[in-house]
Amino acid sequence: MTTWTNDELERIGAADELEVATRRADGILRSYVTIWVARSGDAIYIRSAHGPQNAWFRRARASGTGRIRAGGVEKDVSFAVPASDVHPALDAVYRSKYASYPVEYVDPVADELSATATLLVTPA
Repeated sequence: MTTWTNDELERIGAADELEVATRRADGILRSYVTIWVARSGDAIYIRSAHGPQNAWFRRARASGTGRIRAGGVEKDVSFAVPASDVHPALDAVYRSKYASYPVEYVDPVADELSATATLLVTPA
């Protein structure tokens, strides 16, 4: 398994937004979707606001692979469901990182429903 470099972790973690594209069955990338991103320790996570019904999340979960762009980093990645014990820390990261945004934007990525729509992102 490939890991993030410290520079990549810092740059992606500091980025306000991340662009994610999932791979189709034929390997072609779909269009990028802009979302928020959270770094917790040496890991990068993304969440679907309002739960697992968003199309990009369903495609990422189904394909397991894609590409991200954030903080000047562009990389092929894999998506995996994280361990359930990461969610309290991720909620705190999202609430702290995006504290300057209205609460109605932050709550949907830092609640119980969003925990069901969280992916661990690792370099492919």
